[in-house]
Amino acid sequence: MSVVQVRYVRKVLEERFTDLIDLTDKKWPTEKHREDDFLSRSLAALATQIEHPCSDGIAAQAVFDGQDDRGLDAIAVELRSSQPRISLVQAKWNHQGRAKFGEDEVHKMLRGLDLILHLDFNRFNRRFQRHVPQLEQAFDTEGGTPKITLVLALVRTEPLNSEVLQLLQEGIDKHNRIVDMVDYKILDLRDFHREILGNAAAPKIDTRVRLEGFGYESMPYQAMYGTMSIPEVAALFTEHRRGLFARNIRDALDLTDVNIKIRNTLLEHPEHFWYFSNGITMLCDNIKPAGPSVVPGGVGDFNLKGVSVVNGAQTVSAIHKAYTTDAEKTSRGRVLVRLISLENCPPGFGDQVTMSTNTQNPIEDRDFKSLDPGQIKLREDFALILHRSYVIKRGEPKPDREHGCSITEAAEALAAAHPNAEFAALAKRDLSALWGDDTYKELFGSSLNVHKVWRSVQLLRAVRDRLTELRDGLRGRAEAAASYGDLLIAHVVYRQLDTSTIQDPDTDWDVQLARVPALVEDALGWALQAIDKEYGPTSHMIAAVRNTERMQRVARTAVRGMLAGHPAPPLDAEYQVADSDEPKGRQVDAVKTLVTADRIPDGTVLEFRPSSRPQRREMTEWLAEEPARGLAVWRNSASKQLQWHADMQWYSPSGLVRQMRRMASGKDIAAQGPEHWYVPEEGSLSFLADAVRAEQGLVVSETDEEG
Repeated sequence: MSVVQVRYVRKVLEERFTDLIDLTDKKWPTEKHREDDFLSRSLAALATQIEHPCSDGIAAQAVFDGQDDRGLDAIAVELRSSQPRISLVQAKWNHQGRAKFGEDEVHKMLRGLDLILHLDFNRFNRRFQRHVPQLEQAFDTEGGTPKITLVLALVRTEPLNSEVLQLLQEGIDKHNRIVDMVDYKILDLRDFHREILGNAAAPKIDTRVRLEGFGYESMPYQAMYGTMSIPEVAALFTEHRRGLFARNIRDALDLTDVNIKIRNTLLEHPEHFWYFSNGITMLCDNIKPAGPSVVPGGVGDFNLKGVSVVNGAQTVSAIHKAYTTDAEKTSRGRVLVRLISLENCPPGFGDQVTMSTNTQNPIEDRDFKSLDPGQIKLREDFALILHRSYVIKRGEPKPDREHGCSITEAAEALAAAHPNAEFAALAKRDLSALWGDDTYKELFGSSLNVHKVWRSVQLLRAVRDRLTELRDGLRGRAEAAASYGDLLIAHVVYRQLDTSTIQDPDTDWDVQLARVPALVEDALGWALQAIDKEYGPTSHMIAAVRNTERMQRVARTAVRGMLAGHPAPPLDAEYQVADSDEPKGRQVDAVKTLVTADRIPDGTVLEFRPSSRPQRREMTEWLAEEPARGLAVWRNSASKQLQWHADMQWYSPSGLVRQMRRMASGKDIAAQGPEHWYVPEEGSLSFLADAVRAEQGLVVSETDEEG
């Protein structure tokens, strides 16, 4: 049967993605190789659609499989929610429905994830580059980091080897030591088959459930309610998987904060789960007792036809995940379940139930804080003393920068300004954690001073503004530190200012704010050095700013260094964008080195990859409009080594980059060309030249004279 399903999936992939999937990046030895790559890439596009519904064309553009894909085949970024979602897809096609995914694939996928978390985007191929601006937006989200799902899209029906899954989970766990940020999902042949069939596939799931302490409603429509055990819910998901959510408008979002909290509650306090969970609602075509003696208040078995979970998909998914993690402990949990029969309901009633149960906004801890008399008083002080707005309720429009702030921004700023860096780490890890009673009291205190709150907000904004400016000239770990480390840097800077009179209305706070830009630059240097020294030059920046212990150690080192008056550690050259026509005192020119060594064969196709945020802002869309703009052919020549695909003219690497930037943005800016042109699977011209010099025992250096 699986072979039949494979054929059907293949047919639909060919119908939907022929002429949309980019296959121009390489030549295949046989037509079969080309066909297999098309199907694998199309499968990656389909997986992208499953995770992030979109058109066939957009899904095809999400695919970047090929040379320098770093173990990943497609990417999708969702920015509409308060916490962005990133899906990273690896697809494996097999005509017999037996696609393989082993340890090598796990290592490659995790390595690709590491590069993305390090913001090391130019290690990926040119088709990946179009997604970098969205990735940057996702990682620039204030108050947290995005949720990332590794999606294994596999044409197979058998479960993966347990050792492979364990290796994958261990790699993911390294990123989740503080809070869950990364998860994985397996889409197999059944998922793809259901997806391409759409609503027609929706599975008319027939099953039997057991309700303990059940009750019922008979008017105006039939419904049952009661308690199900955790093992039974987990088994239901194991058997029917995503088909259970056919009518659910949101499906199971495995990485939402709600889902994680549900899972953790079940793992930590299974006996409390029934009380803390909102439960599960299922629609059924009809419900029939499975035995003759079903008595309300007791235990009842029911046969359900056409069942679908319309509210509680996240609960079901979280139950399955938690039960898989620790079956013995979670077995003590129970969950409330409602079964609604549509047998005698009017047309459209099921849709009304689905919409109504999924559009009720949950109450959050911060909502209760808006009722705090201190916050109400603070709002009044903002209006009467500062003549500004202070928004304390969700749903109210946020004021622009000049006219006020929100309670959330205030909490974030106060966390950064707190003497204990632990609170800055907590805010970076999970903003919702700031609304816990103890943390909230520690940040806002018993007497809220409007001047301290507003000035703290101004400080955090000034720090972020300066970091945004600095990021344009940074890359690698320094760019990551400037992107993720806003609260860390704000904490360090705050400790350098005279804040003794921050609550005094007559204090000239502008004098202190004027010091911020220079202090930010110094603090960044100190923080980066401390992170590299304490945790190694390959450690994750995200861990350093989300882990309370690491944040405290790094902040302590940076604060001491700055208070002692020592000069800030200079940033390594590799962390700085080299957009300059000034020679760097290099002894051997990169391009000349490569030409002399005949390192790159004539006719090799090179890819252009932007190396800085300004370049990506200016050039990403321009490059995407015409793929030929990002390609050039190499020749070993004393001058003008690159023939640009866009106009077939010859340029030096730096001369071509300068011409491209001029055309894309109208700006005439010199650039270090060897850092931008890459030989796929090998590295940039700069990297290759350094390798040649190392082999020859020469001093590492590079300039690229325009010829």
